[in-house]
Amino acid sequence: MSSKPEQKETHQANGAVLPIVPMDCLTSPDRGQMVEPSNFLGPDGDRVEVVVLESRANAKGVREEDALLENGSQSNESDDTSTDRGPEPASPLKETSFSIGLQVLFPFLLAGFGTVAAGMVLDVVQHWDVFKYVTEVFILVPALLGLKGNLEMTLASRLSTAANIGQMDTPKELWKMITGNMALIQVQATVVGFLASIAAVVFGWIPDGHFSIDHAVLLCASSVATAFIASLVLGMIMIGVIIGSRKMGINPDNVATPIAASLGDLITLALLSGISWGLYKELESKAYVNPLVCAFFIALLPIWIIIAKKNAATREVLYSGWEPVIIAMAISSVGGLILDRTVSDPNFAGMAVFTPVINGVGGNLVAVQASRISTYLHMSGMPGEGSEAAPRKCPSPCSTFFSSDVNSRSARVLFLLVVPGHLVFLYTISSMQGGHTTLTLIFIVFYMTAALLQVLILLYIADWMVHWMWGRDLDPDNFSIPYLTALGDLIGTGLLALSFHVLWLIGDRDSDVGD
Repeated sequence: MSSKPEQKETHQANGAVLPIVPMDCLTSPDRGQMVEPSNFLGPDGDRVEVVVLESRANAKGVREEDALLENGSQSNESDDTSTDRGPEPASPLKETSFSIGLQVLFPFLLAGFGTVAAGMVLDVVQHWDVFKYVTEVFILVPALLGLKGNLEMTLASRLSTAANIGQMDTPKELWKMITGNMALIQVQATVVGFLASIAAVVFGWIPDGHFSIDHAVLLCASSVATAFIASLVLGMIMIGVIIGSRKMGINPDNVATPIAASLGDLITLALLSGISWGLYKELESKAYVNPLVCAFFIALLPIWIIIAKKNAATREVLYSGWEPVIIAMAISSVGGLILDRTVSDPNFAGMAVFTPVINGVGGNLVAVQASRISTYLHMSGMPGEGSEAAPRKCPSPCSTFFSSDVNSRSARVLFLLVVPGHLVFLYTISSMQGGHTTLTLIFIVFYMTAALLQVLILLYIADWMVHWMWGRDLDPDNFSIPYLTALGDLIGTGLLALSFHVLWLIGDRDSDVGD
């Protein structure tokens, strides 16, 4: 005769005969309906009480849900219709490679054309007086363009995760998320813009040993005003995109961050060029304008801080979210220093039009991947939980790009978009006669090599960084994307400068590099 513990383990669902168990277990809502008990004789003649259960629970549905959370596999619909948790939002992880590519393709191309337009703008404005005589403005370019990674893309990732896990389903929740996050990014934009101007002054002063107080104030006013206005406009666009994509049944993680970048580069660069040019014109006759502009935007800081502190969703980020955006700004400023030193060299004059493109494309793709991985982890619990879903060890390149995991699948899709995307963007630049470089075969080979290497490195770092932050109780939505996009700016600018330098050394005269 089997022991009672063994008997309890042999129970079957859906009308099977079960040994009786304690009443507190039988009356659990997960056990189904209990029918009248009957008496049976065991093998040794002892009477054994059993009950017949007509189960309404479907263990298969539970196993499928667990499998989805653990490895993102496809599953059939659960038969369980009795739940007290209410309807859950549709999972964004039930996606094929084709569906991922289809959803990412349009916003990716839109973002790419936005970076192409930004490159064309930079190619023109680099000859303006303010860029000639206040060359530190070039250092501001990657730092301020990187705001889309530091602020707008982080906002997009944070709101995409909130939408996917059902935190923006009611009008009250939606309004709280909007007001808190808009106030938060205004605080961050103002502070980061001010710090970016200081970094530009320092990086411009160290090599030459020349310092001008008028130029320093000009850089501060231009940077703060540009960061504030650009973040306000792009933040409102992001909120509209995320709300609209959820209503259309599209995963916001796939579209929000590229669209943020599509307009981010162009709007930010246009604002920086126009504001710095206008303030430069006022230096001689109205020198007080620049300090007034700085004071005005800094005086608004207490208002945004109060609004952000009142919102529980943004209060923590207001206190703890400064490290990534400030470090990311410093990393992007190093890329800006490289741009300043190369664009001012006649041999590298053609770099200006391509820099926003290669940096923007790399940042867009890695931001999509980071946002997707973060949402995937949030579905399994809170940061610091779910050790199986977030391994702490450094992943291998094979697991990042060649496994059957849904995140590996999206990494492959994003990597395969690099070459066709850049070919379209290069053809667009060439047809618009932008830059100072003819698109020869050897130039395209060097450019594509730099672009592929940049994205390959970024996707691998994203896989490691997001899981590493999650395992250390840090929300990747708030911390990962600023680092990744800043690294994209630095790696992209460095590899592009290296490509131009090699082309110049080997004498690729057909490409007219530096003409």
